[in-house]
Parts: sequence; structure tokens; C-alpha cells
Amino acid sequence: MKIVKRMVSVFLSSALAFALTACAGGQPPAESPADVSQTEATVSSTATVAGDMEDAVQTAESTFGEGILIAYFSVPETDGVDTVAGASRVVVDGEVLGNNQYIAQLIQQEIGGDLFRIETIQEYPGSHDPLLEFAYNERAEDARPELAAQIESPDSYDVIFLGYPNWNADLPMPLYTLLEEYDFSGKTIIPFTTHGGSGFSRTIQTIQELQPGAAVVEEGLSISRNSVPDAQGVVTEWIAGLNL
Repeated sequence: MKIVKRMVSVFLSSALAFALTACAGGQPPAESPADVSQTEATVSSTATVAGDMEDAVQTAESTFGEGILIAYFSVPETDGVDTVAGASRVVVDGEVLGNNQYIAQLIQQEIGGDLFRIETIQEYPGSHDPLLEFAYNERAEDARPELAAQIESPDSYDVIFLGYPNWNADLPMPLYTLLEEYDFSGKTIIPFTTHGGSGFSRTIQTIQELQPGAAVVEEGLSISRNSVPDAQGVVTEWIAGLNL
């Protein structure tokens, strides 16, 4: 999409340059009515082409990222854990973001799309150890936390980036709620995760099992929580490799 927009912009610039050249060229001493008519027709034709190309640029910009949803679950730790040392948060311009929230924003910068934060009615602890214990108990109970918001017009999306932390070598339980409540058949799901060393574990297979009608991309993005603050280049390269 970015390449198309650049090509359209270059063509538009060339068309406008041609129009300016036609208008600015030196006029002959005795210009016949036929010459004037031909010159006006050339300028008018060039202006029409330029106008059409400008419309094409505006159309390309308006459709950039259309049909793409970036859904993510992220719980930024709010206690005193050093953000550089591996807490599930990153600070950007003084704002504290969850790791997956930050990656989701980087993806949106690259490819457009709509952001959707997967939130639950219940609140998760903001401290590291209580959060680990809470997540472990949820998994042991096979809980399905109630979601606080729903995806608007899910049928309008063809591609769904799905982000989450790796908790206990599994999806966070709110992801089970989401994937059981929605049917993404016919859509493409592209996972991304932040982790403390376990990568995806078998979460991609779990998504495939919960969404058998969807095409789940196995070349997802897995980023260590220690690498999140410097992940922009990695995200850019990964998005380019998806060939969307």
C-alpha cells in the first residue's frame, strides 16, 4: 500500500510539472488561433490527468489499512519494576504503555488499521508477583473473564492482528473469551506476542484450534519483553515480510 501511494504521488508530481512547463514555455511572436487552441487543450488535458491522479492519491490514503484490525491484550505493570529490566510496560514520551499495546501501535504506524484493546470487566493486579499469581489461578480454573467491550462491525475486517503476552506458556484467559465469542472464519489472523523467554509456546496452535475456519499465520511476531523498547525496526521488517 505504501509503494502504491508513493508511485501515485510521483506520477501526480510529474503530471503537474508537465502542466507548469506547458504554461510557462515562451510564446512565439505570432501564435495562430490553432496553436492557442492546441495549447489550451494540452493544458486542459494535463490538468484533468493531474486531477484524476490527485483523486487517486486521496483514495489510496482513505483506504490505507482498511479491513485491518489490531486487537491486543496488555496489562502494564504499575509498580516500581524497572521498565528496562523486563516489566510488562514501556515508557514512550512519558506515557506508560503495556508491551503489547506498544507493539500494536507500531504495527498500526506501519500498516494502518483499527486498534482494539481487549479489556475485561475485572481488573488485573498492577504489581508483578500478584499479576503472575492471578494469571496462574485463572488458568488453573479455566476461567473465561467477561470482556468490557466488543468489536464493532467484526465482519468488516479481513485481517486481524492478535497480540497478547505469553502467560504460563498459554494464551491469557481473556483471549479464550474473545476467540470463543467471535467467529473469524474466512479471515486471516496474524499473532504477535511478548514474552519472558518462552516465545509463542503452543499458543498459535491453540488459536488454530479455537478458530478452525480462519487462516492463522504461523510466522507471527515474537518479541522478548526486554527488547520491546527497541522493537520498531523489528516490527517494520516483519510487516514488510508479510506481503500484505
